Amino acid sequence: MITVYTTLDSPLGELLLVGEESATAKGGTALASVSMTTGQRNAAVVQPGWIEKAEAFAEVAEQLRAYFAGESTSFDLEFTAHGTEFQRRVWAALEQVPHGRTVTYGELAEQAGLPRKSARAVGTANGSNPLLVIRPCHRVIGADGSLTGYAGGLERKQQLLELEGRG
Repeated sequence: MITVYTTLDSPLGELLLVGEESATAKGGTALASVSMTTGQRNAAVVQPGWIEKAEAFAEVAEQLRAYFAGESTSFDLEFTAHGTEFQRRVWAALEQVPHGRTVTYGELAEQAGLPRKSARAVGTANGSNPLLVIRPCHRVIGADGSLTGYAGGLERKQQLLELEGRG
């Protein structure tokens, strides 16, 4: 498996796109991470042995630009399947939260088939989401409607929600 990366300017700041090249991935590269190069907790960092390869992310870049321009409300990309079974379950529910909508951590737990009382664990899984923007962890809010817990910072979370008409 070869890890490739590139950076992309966005309204949120520079994004680091990381993928894994494989013969089974559509287009040859499955997206592993989208993170901010500055101001994000636990963000991916370019590692020795990774290969810079902007062309591997042409489709990702195109879809992100359309999203930020307000021309697209969803993404159709192939991801890697890293994460625990619990995280993947929460992330699958997260991917079903529609553009322009928000859910609470308790509601997300229920959508993942978990008890509402597991909201804290769901929040932890949400915070471990390696695909910022694309897997919409910014659409999850506190039970009282407040903006809480975004690895990229609450200002960026607000910016994304405003872009989607929820700010």
